[in-house]
Order: sequence, then C-alpha cells, then structure tokens
Amino acid sequence: MKVTFDGQLFLKGNKTGIAWCADNLIKELSEMPELDCRLNVFVRGYSEEELQLLGEYRRNGLVLRECKWFNDIWYKLIWPFLPMPYQWFFGDDSQITQFFNYVIPPGVRGKKVTIIHDMSHLACPQYVRAKTKRWLDLTLRRSCRRADAIVTISEFSKGEIMRYMGISADKITVMPLAVDKKWYHTGYSLEQIESIRRKYGISGEYFLYLGTIEPRKNIQRILDAYIGLKNHIKDVPQLVLAGGRGWRCDSIYDNIKRLNMPESIILTGYVPQEDAPVLMAGAMAFLFPSLYEGFGMPVIEAMACGTPVITSNATSLLEVAGDAGILIDPEETEKISEAMEALMKDGNLRRELRERGIKRAQRYRWEESARILAGVYKKLINDEENGGRCK
Repeated sequence: MKVTFDGQLFLKGNKTGIAWCADNLIKELSEMPELDCRLNVFVRGYSEEELQLLGEYRRNGLVLRECKWFNDIWYKLIWPFLPMPYQWFFGDDSQITQFFNYVIPPGVRGKKVTIIHDMSHLACPQYVRAKTKRWLDLTLRRSCRRADAIVTISEFSKGEIMRYMGISADKITVMPLAVDKKWYHTGYSLEQIESIRRKYGISGEYFLYLGTIEPRKNIQRILDAYIGLKNHIKDVPQLVLAGGRGWRCDSIYDNIKRLNMPESIILTGYVPQEDAPVLMAGAMAFLFPSLYEGFGMPVIEAMACGTPVITSNATSLLEVAGDAGILIDPEETEKISEAMEALMKDGNLRRELRERGIKRAQRYRWEESARILAGVYKKLINDEENGGRCK
C-alpha cells in the first residue's frame, strides 16, 4: 500500500506536540512491511541546516518527495482562494495521503486522511491565536469534506468534531496518543535529577508545570493556588513553570514579576526534549489544570515518569487521566491549592498515585496508535476495492 505523509511540519524547528505525534506515528508505520511510505515536503526557501532535519526519515526508509520549484508558504496562502491541486507538486500515485495538522489542500489524489486534534478555535476561541482561528475558519470545513477519513485523539474530541463540524460518527476514528518510552520512564537516577535541578536553579522539592506558557493552560490559577498555599503553610516546595512563551502570555509574566518571588517561583523558559522527562521525574507533583485539551500528553508523560498528577476533571483530561490522578475543577483555584496541599502532606497518597500513574501510562503505546491508523488505511483501500465508499 502506497502511503504518503505530509512532512512540512518537520521543517519548522523545535518540534511541537503535533510534530512529535507525527514523528512517532511515521516511525512506527514505516516499519510495517505492508506499507510503502513516502514523505512530501516543499523544500524551496529552506536552508541546508533545516533540510538536514529530514535525514532521520530517510534513514528510517522513507522516500522523500521534494518540491523544489514552489514554496509551502505561497501554497498555504493561495490554495484557500485558488484551488491549486496538491498533485501538481507531488504527483498522483499515492493510495493514501496522510495530513497531521487538521487541513487537507485541494487536488490530492487517492484517499485522504487528516488528524484533527481538537476544536479549540470554536469551543474556546479566546485561547487561540487570531491568525490560527482565521486559518481554521477558512479551511477546516472544506478539509472535512475532502477527507475520506478523520482521525482524532480522544472520545471527547470526536464528540467536539461531530458537534461543531456536523461530521457523522462513522467517518471519525479515535486514535489515542502515546508515550515515548525512550524518554518518559522511571529510570532516571538521583544524580540526573540533581543535575537538572542545578541547571534550572531549583534548590529542593518542587511542583512542576511543563508546557507552553499561555492562558488556556490555566497558569494564572496555578499561581493563585500556589500563593494561597504559601499564605497558610510554611516551607512550601518551589513552583517551577517550564516552557516557552505562548500567545497572550504577557499578563502572566507581568503578574509573576509583581509577585517578586524569584526564590519560590522559577521560570525556566523553553526546555529541550532531553531535559523535560528528568524535570518531570524529579517533581513532587505535576500540575496540569488546563481549561481545554484534545488529549493532554503531558499528563501521561508525567505519569510514565512516576510523578503524581493534578489535572482537570473537564474536556479530554478526565478521560485520559482516569483514576490515576487528582482531578479538580480547573476554574476553582481553591481546589487546585487543596490538591497541592494533600500531596505535600500525604506520602501514601503520592505513592498510590505514582503506582496508578505508571500503570495507566503503560496503556498508551505508539505501536497501538500506529496500528489503529494503519487500520484506517486498510479499511479505505478495502472499501474502494470492494466498491464501497467511505461516508
């Protein structure tokens, strides 16, 4: 089966969550002998250093199909208004073309599959970049019509897609995300954890948030909960906020500056891939009371590292965390604070959540995610060969 992947997101520098998802899926799918895997990329305008990022996919056996005469930015700007066929740039010999980042351009030959991660641009537009919302408003409904199959990452997101896009259930497949066991595990030594603490200026026990610093992640309520805890308890662990700047984050940084607590609240900035799991493994608890998530990968990653998790009882996070974390109403600051206090004081609770979390994380494997996705491809091809039609 000839399967082609849209690889453009691998030329954008540091991998984001969607790029890591695509990376892990492609690596698993490329090992399936029944799949002949290729990668489509517009390469015009990229430096040699950037193009070297594609080398690992060649080494995994993928054939790279490069468009050297047109630029991906030009194409992205043009196709919503002038439907230039995708096949002009990459040919028409693929049986399946897989897109990872919501949208499908016009003129893709063969069966078309896309992954839609959530409906945040419609469900909570105040937390989405204006240009991202405009782009999805312009392109997503047409992309859903073009798709022969839609994949999403939780039952919650499936319901959101059905609700907002009017898509029938039988066109949508749920493929949970997974944990990269190479990075996220319980095998980090005390020496490695202590080294990471020194690197980021952490002096002892700490609560950790790791992710983009932006309003949707509920950072302000984390801060308020932490200050509330310090107001009535001595010797509260440090609060480490790890991650790069996101959209509409200035007020968060301004509030941290006004608090003037550099010994208690630590901002690390962007954390490279190799440091993230060690930071998680060393934390007393991982805080992720996000207001809206299609899946919430950091929750499972922290659990895989053996770290107790406090997360939201809303959107997909309830589904993903199950009974392996402390679930709170993300809009109630006091509940976040109470959960932090409980983990500070109760070693037995920390041990119980550690054990549950490790067990929970073992359910989420990239091999299984890739198996589900390959099953979507096989069904599309079988339906076509049998004269069927994907609704």
